[in-house]
Amino acid sequence: MHLTAGKTSHIRWALIFWLFVLSAVAYLDRVNIAIAGPLLQSEFRLSNIQLGWIFSAFLAGYALFQTPGGRLADKLGARRVLALAVVWWGIFSALTAIVPHGFHAALLVLIPLRFALGAGEAVMYPASNQFVARWIPSSERGLANGFIFSGVGVGAGFTPPLITYIMLRHGWRSSFLVCAALGLIVGFVWYLIARNTPEEHPEVSASELAKIKAGLPTPSFQQKPKLISWARMLQSKEVLAVTLSYFTYGYVAWIFFNWFFIYLAKVRGLNLKASALYSMLPFIAMAICSPLGGFVSDAIAKSKGSRAGRGGVAVFAMVLAAIFLVIGSRAQNTQVAIFVLAGGAGALYLSQSSFWSVTADIGGASSGSVSGFMNMGNQIGGVITASLTPLIASWFGWTSAFLVAAVLCLCGALCWLFVDPQKRLDSEEN
Repeated sequence: MHLTAGKTSHIRWALIFWLFVLSAVAYLDRVNIAIAGPLLQSEFRLSNIQLGWIFSAFLAGYALFQTPGGRLADKLGARRVLALAVVWWGIFSALTAIVPHGFHAALLVLIPLRFALGAGEAVMYPASNQFVARWIPSSERGLANGFIFSGVGVGAGFTPPLITYIMLRHGWRSSFLVCAALGLIVGFVWYLIARNTPEEHPEVSASELAKIKAGLPTPSFQQKPKLISWARMLQSKEVLAVTLSYFTYGYVAWIFFNWFFIYLAKVRGLNLKASALYSMLPFIAMAICSPLGGFVSDAIAKSKGSRAGRGGVAVFAMVLAAIFLVIGSRAQNTQVAIFVLAGGAGALYLSQSSFWSVTADIGGASSGSVSGFMNMGNQIGGVITASLTPLIASWFGWTSAFLVAAVLCLCGALCWLFVDPQKRLDSEEN
């Protein structure tokens, strides 16, 4: 262990910034196929249903490997796991680009490729939460997680113009190769600058290390920590409640990822250029509100306790999101509807850091496993909304589809009443 003397370092925040970059690249890799979808359909003669199978393959791999991915991060640490994951993303993005032109069995190749990409990306946020549990004092975890997840909004928001620009000039295959190369570069830098624990990092000053250790629920992490059992995790009302709440969160969030562009074009009657522009607003709101919610959560937790800072902020944010969804979906004026609905997406993301901060706190050395299990609930919500939302819209109208999402937001807020952020799973008390 080498400690830097002299000035106080801020290595933990430099690494949080790089996790933000990794988060943005992860969303670039997963959203790019939606932009390239029409070109894939034309080249490989795919129907909308078949393209949907390709989209769903990613979500299936992503959801199924959340929990094992988190366990792997608990055992090996975030440095190696994330570096290997980014290499994995790069390989399968590149393999997508080299599917032969006009290949008649492309569907049979693209589905497993997207499933494998989803399995590799599944470790991103459980591993980052494992890093937060080892590196970030409890009082700073809201802001840290908020910055990491603002990468979601940045990645999702800027993918359409970037991928479109590359595709129009160099073809859809080039866009996948660029994404693969970008990911490999970012992952290589992460491996160079990151360490699993602050004690291992040569640039961490003695004062920064002391601050980190003083703010951790446990004094230090062992190299081979004792992990909690799956049975203990599944018996925890905190884990079950936060997972159910994150399921409702995922259902609502994926409406914006999957359907907001189509809603603007087909329901609100905007042209292609206007739809592309306005569809960025929810993601901009997410990118702003994610760190904002984390900052507020930390401030309230410091003055009023973690139950108010984590749970209270989450309840307020999800109720506010429900209100925005109701008002926005019923607004007659298109511009008002767009901005209010985008505000609903932002309000939802005010609660984002609460989910991950709580799972880092209660999970301890097993925070990757706990947060992975929770995030599996989120992805199941995304899978359901992918098919249920357009079904509700076709039967009852898009206003009803947003009202269902609003009701789920309220249910998610209620779940937080059963969460005690100070109930650690590795404590002897039940």
